Amino acid sequence: MSLSIRSWAAASAHCSRRARCPKNINGAVRYLSNTSPEQVPLQTEEDWSQFQVKRAEYKSLVDHFSQYGSTQTRDSTFQPHHELNRPKAPSELALSSLMAAGAHMGHSQTLMNPNFMPYAYGVRSGITIIDLDHTLPLLRRAAKVVRATAAKGGSIVFIGTRPDLRPTVRKAAERLGSQGFHVGERWMPGTLTNKLALFGGDIVAKERIVPDLVILLNPIPNMHAIRECAYDHIPTIGIVDSNVDPRIVMYPIPANDESTRTAELVAGVLSIAGREGVMLYQEEHLQAGNDGQRQRVRQTFSS
Repeated sequence: MSLSIRSWAAASAHCSRRARCPKNINGAVRYLSNTSPEQVPLQTEEDWSQFQVKRAEYKSLVDHFSQYGSTQTRDSTFQPHHELNRPKAPSELALSSLMAAGAHMGHSQTLMNPNFMPYAYGVRSGITIIDLDHTLPLLRRAAKVVRATAAKGGSIVFIGTRPDLRPTVRKAAERLGSQGFHVGERWMPGTLTNKLALFGGDIVAKERIVPDLVILLNPIPNMHAIRECAYDHIPTIGIVDSNVDPRIVMYPIPANDESTRTAELVAGVLSIAGREGVMLYQEEHLQAGNDGQRQRVRQTFSS
């Protein structure tokens, strides 16, 4: 094999200096070629039998050595789009998922809000590191709030006004069905406090304008929404970074608010919890409807 490679290299160098290559180069090239030979169509029963035997031998070889190889597949390994399209349930969430999403990266140490100190793990290279041991239980607490709100038939609004957050809030609201809403553009000031002027008296009287829960993925640019929610006593959930006062929302989640992957992870976990609450609400109403129908039937037969 080595002699063939040397002869091929020498022939190639010789060919580069001359216009015509020697004929014996073809014999050397075939040792380096990895192209499969042209497949001949199966014409006889013997050809078909040999094809079946070769395929069975190859399958048995693969089955034998598969136990020594990697078991990772596309479904069992991390994919960046999984957080948006296939989020995890709150019970399946781990610190490794938050770490992989970059939720622990805060702002500069000089920008840290004094009220954020309990959620800070430390400082590295001038950057505040967020303690994920606080983030995980607070995220699970927020998920319980979302599930309980949806289970009572409440409406939930996801707010993310950055361009990279618009698909996130849209998909999160879609998981909740008719109980989920989203704001991907600018929050209109007075949406809650001046709803009569914005929507009109008929719409306010017929439709439910005031939500039961508001989730903010970027709270700082949406301070108008936070103030209006506080004025109307609407509970709020928000991702708070190290430069944000956690007291501006009712249920803070300390994490990196500038990371798209973190926002997708948080919104996905909360929307899955909300979907579970919607299913509980639908089952309860279905059970109540069945019980009411049975009671009417009993009253009919008794009368």
